[in-house]
Amino acid sequence: MVDGKSQSPRRDRTFYKNVQLVFQDSNAALHPRHIVETLLAEPAMIHKLGDVDRRVRVALAEVGLKDSIRYRFPHQLSGGQRQRVGLARALILNPRILLLDEPTAGLDMVAQSNIIKLLNDLRRTYGLSYLIVSHDLAVIAELCEWVGVMKRGQLTDTQLSEHLVTRKQNLAPYTRKLVDAASNYVKRNLGT
Repeated sequence: MVDGKSQSPRRDRTFYKNVQLVFQDSNAALHPRHIVETLLAEPAMIHKLGDVDRRVRVALAEVGLKDSIRYRFPHQLSGGQRQRVGLARALILNPRILLLDEPTAGLDMVAQSNIIKLLNDLRRTYGLSYLIVSHDLAVIAELCEWVGVMKRGQLTDTQLSEHLVTRKQNLAPYTRKLVDAASNYVKRNLGT
């Protein structure tokens, strides 16, 4: 269900404008022989939106990138910049929902923190809804109000994110194991 409407395998153009995907591997998601300007302009042209040049400038500014980056190729960008370009490409259509696949994967801690802050800012500014796929419970806690836990392709638990820490006794057994494993990892690797 999206906006109270059941979804079938065949979707109309409006769905693809309103629901955009930001891929986990921004390096693989961005065509290596296209400059950033081309990567961002393409969705606007497919959806027959006008004023593409302005849209590209605005999308880059929204994700905190300078306009000069539009003439670079993906391999000339850092991982964080590539992730921001992928996000700008999704935002250029003014979607209502973003599907984010491991939005901070492969980024160093500073870049991860910056992307999380950016995503929170964008959600507040534009009223976006996020559906995030992640194994990182810290990212989930920072970006999501609700968490759905899946095991072997089945939804096994749905909780408010804050309950992962505050109400562990109410978690499904598998969810409790995930939370415990994550906290043990943090304790072991960060010495807390």
